[in-house]
Amino acid sequence: MTPDKKLPRIRGKQLIKLVQKDGWIIRRRATHGVALAKKFGDRSRVTVIPDSRAELDEGTLAAIIGPKQMGIGKQGLLELIDRYGM
Repeated sequence: MTPDKKLPRIRGKQLIKLVQKDGWIIRRRATHGVALAKKFGDRSRVTVIPDSRAELDEGTLAAIIGPKQMGIGKQGLLELIDRYGM
């Protein structure tokens, strides 16, 4: 996989299903999105993903997978897609 590969166009619902396969657990649902959490050792990360059929904007997706929320980055997302499919 090349590091210059662009982020795929992905819908909120698709991303929610994908990260659930990776061990993220739904903590709460709201009209605007779904809060998911995952434990990493003694720490826990929480992110909110829009529960939408519309494709996520590139900036929104980058913020969700970035270091402040999921912490997996672009490479981590591409690995999840390769492992579990979209």
